[in-house]
Amino acid sequence: MKSYSNTYIFLFSTIMVVTVAAILSVAAMTLQPLQKKNEEINKKQNILTSINIQSTAKNAEQLYDQYINESYAVNSKGKIKESVDAFAIDMKKELAKPLEEQSLPVFESTIENQKQYIVPVYGKGLWGPIWGYIALENDLSTIYGAVFSHKSETPGLGAEINTKDFQEQFFGKEIFKMGEFVSVSVLKNGNADPDSKYQVDGISGGTITSKGVDNMLKDCLSSYKPYFKKINQDKSSEEKPVKDELVEKESE
Repeated sequence: MKSYSNTYIFLFSTIMVVTVAAILSVAAMTLQPLQKKNEEINKKQNILTSINIQSTAKNAEQLYDQYINESYAVNSKGKIKESVDAFAIDMKKELAKPLEEQSLPVFESTIENQKQYIVPVYGKGLWGPIWGYIALENDLSTIYGAVFSHKSETPGLGAEINTKDFQEQFFGKEIFKMGEFVSVSVLKNGNADPDSKYQVDGISGGTITSKGVDNMLKDCLSSYKPYFKKINQDKSSEEKPVKDELVEKESE
């Protein structure tokens, strides 16, 4: 049996480690643009799903450009922040900042001549992060669509938040009641009032994940309250001159 000196073994091991590290580094750098592109496409698919537009990896970018008319970020006072790329915002990092420093993304779409406002939500489930998008109708209260996803929730239990059955419960629910923000409560499965505009059933056996969705909606959507109110005030101001003009014409 041939024996090798310690120096030989050390040099051979060093060369192998350096070579493997170099190969892995090159592979990572080569694949990084592709991974980033896939993440962007997946994000666009989720945004489209929130407005009930189904897409594939092949047509997501085309449909996104077709339906998403505008995107921007607002601050905690509801004012638009100039020169901020809403699509590039990482909600996990953003929510770690004080509220007054956060940039809150907003995406606008138009379907059948009706405008929708789409906002991201991010929170914590049982085993890891959960996230999604909520699309609101033009009244900025009624939910037009919703999509949720997760990283590591339990299959068949908490992972059910990304199913159609769970998400469709939110359609038509409202986040404001008599002008006050109330969000949509995710209650223990079977406890939600089917006639309520402000309640949905949680996942059976996924109590902690369901509570995570409940907290996520309340925490994230409440940050947009000043923006929602500002938009509705602006709409009222635009409608009032038109109404006044009609009254004047009728009086004539």
